[in-house]
Amino acid sequence: MFGAYVDGEFRPGMVDLTGEDGEVERETTEFRDRIEPAADARFPAEAGRYHLYVSYACPWAHRTLVTRALRGLESAVSVDVLDPYRGEMGWQFSPEREGCTRDTVNGFDYLHEAYAAADAEYTGHVTVPVLWDRETETIVNNESREIMRMLDVAFAGNGVDLYPKGYRADVDRIIDDIYEPINNGVYRAGFAEEQAAYDAAVEELFDALDHWDEVLSERRYLAGDRLTEADVAMFTTLIRFDHVYHTHFKCNRRAIHEYDALWPYLRDLYQTPGVAETVNIDHIRDHYYRTHPNVNPNRIVAPGPELDFDAPHDRDALPGGPPSALVE
Repeated sequence: MFGAYVDGEFRPGMVDLTGEDGEVERETTEFRDRIEPAADARFPAEAGRYHLYVSYACPWAHRTLVTRALRGLESAVSVDVLDPYRGEMGWQFSPEREGCTRDTVNGFDYLHEAYAAADAEYTGHVTVPVLWDRETETIVNNESREIMRMLDVAFAGNGVDLYPKGYRADVDRIIDDIYEPINNGVYRAGFAEEQAAYDAAVEELFDALDHWDEVLSERRYLAGDRLTEADVAMFTTLIRFDHVYHTHFKCNRRAIHEYDALWPYLRDLYQTPGVAETVNIDHIRDHYYRTHPNVNPNRIVAPGPELDFDAPHDRDALPGGPPSALVE
């Protein structure tokens, strides 16, 4: 990963995330405050107050974009989009590039400036997503799962509920269950520096994909008949899988479009109103193939595969469906 702070000093360049056994070790995020619906909260849920810094390329940031879209919060929480290419100085604002924006809140050139503004003594990596508070001029949170939950439950939105009562224990369990073998598993395989670490990651990844393919053969969504946060967490990995994880990260035992249930399930999610607009395959390909010189030293970007995410999926034959607020 490029760019990190040590005691408030920014250090450019590659920072190694692998341990002695050759397996990638993902850091915990540092900013963990919460937006709450109470008016007297430190960070109350006020429309127009909060801002997201994201990259279309990053699956963790993508979770927050999908949640924001499904909850109809586009006018309540603003967004700036970083350049998918992450160089020596980390995430950069490149408004001249298609699909990217300038920093409309603080005028920063690099995302690491936001981290320094939030904590002058910060130690850690500079990651997306970042949830920024305009009023106190600080980072509220940079943990994607927590931001996803805040966008889902703290704001009024359009009535869509991705964490419905009666499903919550299952949603939390499933998000936990898919994180290590699937969401993080592709990275454990892609960044492995020892054969044994790679083999273990790939075995766990495809065991988990095979399991959920079987589950989804009989239910429309991961938690049953309701679209939930668990599906958002799965979607942002699956949408990248065949374009980058299969080839770039050597997760090539099987492609998602070769699965009987996962492939139509992915198309079903993609076709849910609001979701497709959050997907930028060009940014995804450019980021992965050009940003990981330790994996792809020549930075050659692969063009394929050609997939039709808009093809019919027939998942509506299963019980359930997207909330009525999402049906056009």
